[in-house]
Amino acid sequence: MELLSWLGSQLPSFWNSFTTLSLSFAVFILLFDHMKRRKRWNNYPPGPVSFPFVGNLLQVNFQCPRLALTEVSLSEKFGKIISLQIGWKNVVLLNGLEAVKEALVQRSEDFADRPPFSLFDHMGYRKNCEGIMMARYGHGWKELRRFTLSTLRNFGLGKKSLDQRVTEEAGCLCSAFSSKYGHPFNPRFLINSAVGNVMCSLTFGNRFEYNDEKFQRMLHLIEEAFNIGAGIMSQVAHKNLIVSKTESSWLPGFDILREIVKEHKETRDPGFTRDFIDAFLEEIEKAKMDPESTFSEDNLIFTVFDMFGAATETTTVTLCWALLYMLRYPDVQSKVHEEIDKVIGRDRSPDIEDQVNLPYTNAVIYETQRYCDVVFAGVPRTTYRDTEVQGFFIPKVHPDADC
Repeated sequence: MELLSWLGSQLPSFWNSFTTLSLSFAVFILLFDHMKRRKRWNNYPPGPVSFPFVGNLLQVNFQCPRLALTEVSLSEKFGKIISLQIGWKNVVLLNGLEAVKEALVQRSEDFADRPPFSLFDHMGYRKNCEGIMMARYGHGWKELRRFTLSTLRNFGLGKKSLDQRVTEEAGCLCSAFSSKYGHPFNPRFLINSAVGNVMCSLTFGNRFEYNDEKFQRMLHLIEEAFNIGAGIMSQVAHKNLIVSKTESSWLPGFDILREIVKEHKETRDPGFTRDFIDAFLEEIEKAKMDPESTFSEDNLIFTVFDMFGAATETTTVTLCWALLYMLRYPDVQSKVHEEIDKVIGRDRSPDIEDQVNLPYTNAVIYETQRYCDVVFAGVPRTTYRDTEVQGFFIPKVHPDADC
């Protein structure tokens, strides 16, 4: 009883100490949050009020991020250039043709850099080994981009030889569509396979059957990885929240690409370059003694991954929108069909040279590209230097090793 009485007498004192400690801790946390978020610049874009720790995350619709990021009420209240805070990260959203054109065309170098992503670190990305899409702006990125464009042109990009491959693949796609006659089906699977095969012909030197298990697994995993990368958590997750950093084989899609690269290494003829992978392997041989080179086997995997992800997703979505519009506007579909029959007929396949004689069809294609919703937002960018857009100041982002 005496012990209980003593404990009872100590309880108010303990409770007061606990309350004081809790309040002190809360004040410390709020001050820390304020210090992290307090910096503001003159003429910085306006935006909604942010909350401690989470910033404007509570205002993001995770089910449909596009609606949250381009919400009409935000544009009406703050204009086409809006500032947000995602956690402790300052983010500026550009909406409208004028703002985007000024930033990405007139001031392209100012906005050429990429922010660090903990998710990509987790996948094995590191200095001079970041692929093209998410690489930091600098010599390595320029070197790899120049090589990639030059090599793809050598293998037909922008030339008639590629047009022939596209025409052949379009024939395979039409045959696949015809096999579904009388039965409902989702065209995305077949379209994605056809677009992926065009990239395969440039990158691997061959195409796959649409039902090839390895081919479909690779396309699915690449699409899945890009969806994860586009998610909001990939931009706000702190690297310490990721349990462990692994090699790039963490993503199964990379394993498939590694198998293909391994096959190329085993069958490669130094005197004959078959495709993009062979050309990249040649550059790896040349750069063996340069530790700062961007040409490595890991970076080959990341670069091919970027090429597939960027090309297949955007082209597939655009073609799906085109089919949807043809169904929605049958009168337009009839006019396109009539023009194609008149100019090309039904005895041969279309050719790139027919384009100049198909003004209505071209107009429909361009209008589809203008109107369709390919991606809800562009790939995130980081300012390379202090700059401004539409009169608003956008500061240079200094890389933070702890972000």
